[in-house]
Amino acid sequence: MIKQFDKLTQEEIVFLLKAPILFSILATSNARELSKEKKADAIKLSHIKTFTADPILLPYYREVEDKFEKYFEEIIKEYTPFDDVKRNALKHEMDSLNTIISKLDKDYSKILHKSLSNYAEHVRKAERSFLENFIFPVPLLGITD
Repeated sequence: MIKQFDKLTQEEIVFLLKAPILFSILATSNARELSKEKKADAIKLSHIKTFTADPILLPYYREVEDKFEKYFEEIIKEYTPFDDVKRNALKHEMDSLNTIISKLDKDYSKILHKSLSNYAEHVRKAERSFLENFIFPVPLLGITD
């Protein structure tokens, strides 16, 4: 168990472990369903995050990585098809994340919140086209920004 999560209920802990998955799905669910490629990208990103996170978050991201595929499948089943009603329900669920994070130690909560925000931004950017990511890897005004 992650020592910073001592003040949380089991339900809140599970929700925090699902947070990167919720961000991944929300960011990539513009279509009515999630492709195998997008699923694979989200799983790959969860593995990368384990190695790039702030050291204080490593136990958290290891736990996320261990449960990612299981929780990913559960959430996909719950929110498919990704229509407006389901996307709004997913957004509503994400709103409770800040309440749970606020129960954590102040320093840890700031680091976790920043990390999850960076994760969400990275997932959104991963949705950019091949042209933007590989032909123009450096932002160019008017082309990629």
